[in-house]
Amino acid sequence: MKNIESVSTQVCKIIHIPEKPSFLPHLQPTVNVLASVIEPKDANTLVRKLNQIAPLEKLQHVKRVRKKCIDGGKPQLSLLLCMTFGNDGEDDRMPYEIFELVKSYQLSTFITKVCKYAATSKEEWDEQCKLWPTSYHPPTYNISGITGFSEEESQSVFGFMRHTINLAASSIGQVVNAAVIVDPSTKQVIASACDQVISSASLANEVSKEGSCSNYLENLKSSNLENQQTSLLDSSIGEFKHITNNIACVHPWQWALQSSGCWHPLRHAAIVAIEYSAARDLQLFPDYKAPSPLKRQKIKESDFQSNGHSYQLLRPYLCTGYDIYLAWEPCAMCAMALVHQRVRRIFFSSPNSSAGALGSIHRLQGERSLNHHYAVFRVVLPEEVFRNTVVDVKTSGIG
Repeated sequence: MKNIESVSTQVCKIIHIPEKPSFLPHLQPTVNVLASVIEPKDANTLVRKLNQIAPLEKLQHVKRVRKKCIDGGKPQLSLLLCMTFGNDGEDDRMPYEIFELVKSYQLSTFITKVCKYAATSKEEWDEQCKLWPTSYHPPTYNISGITGFSEEESQSVFGFMRHTINLAASSIGQVVNAAVIVDPSTKQVIASACDQVISSASLANEVSKEGSCSNYLENLKSSNLENQQTSLLDSSIGEFKHITNNIACVHPWQWALQSSGCWHPLRHAAIVAIEYSAARDLQLFPDYKAPSPLKRQKIKESDFQSNGHSYQLLRPYLCTGYDIYLAWEPCAMCAMALVHQRVRRIFFSSPNSSAGALGSIHRLQGERSLNHHYAVFRVVLPEEVFRNTVVDVKTSGIG
């Protein structure tokens, strides 16, 4: 990813969170397999037979044949027979069919290691192939940012994330999560909101004022986020951990421990922002008639790209094609809600070690059974963002 120096001279980063966790080269899990050097003329026949009698069901990313050059550049082929069943490749522990194959072709077997899981990056794949050749399949979906951001794109991402973190610090002495939904094709804020789990009158008024539906369209027109000054930016999150207890995604069960006040356990920032996005659509397209379910299934993200007048004429289908910025990594409930909304990319700043669903605890973006997948990025800003947040919160009422 492209790193951009901020005005504070500290480095900002945009880190792609892959569908599966990455392993350090020396920490990639391995398993033992039984292999043998073979004659090149026998390779095709042996591979066909082994695919029938001993398919690599749990090692589909591992290739059957390894080719390397030995003395004088002469090629040598090694064939993966099966996973090991005993110590030292003992013949009596081999499946009968493998034993017969080894005996028939007079193979000399040996035990070697292969990587247990498929590579999630080209760097991982390069390291895996040093043990035994594997296959690598990069993401097939075309989502901008997975292979890197331009400087202009990076600065836009940093600007929206700074705004999100500013929004997360309410003026009444509470740090909450914040969500900002953005149309990346126009760099327009579609909706923004904070946690509304705590619903006492004073807190609700302050926390929700940024995303109030009544003045929402007017607020959008007057905001200019890309030119916003950097008012948050240098300190460890640990310094204000004690004042983050009201972040809904970090403490999703906090409401159940409260004996007083009015609480709504489902009004996390992302959920509220989705609600405001829907309210905005209703205001902009009051006479819009939803397409039939059959037509709705055929709607593609490209249908919502702003090309001339199409953006103004066509009501968006949910949040298709939009990005969402979150101060904290979302919980499973919010992450799943964003799947249903067809969000294109999720950017968050702080990991959520207690309930994070996009890298810290779970990786919902890697669940292949889902009918929609988004790309996930962590935006690392200079730590002064959080230090200034702490100062702002403390001066507004928390000691």
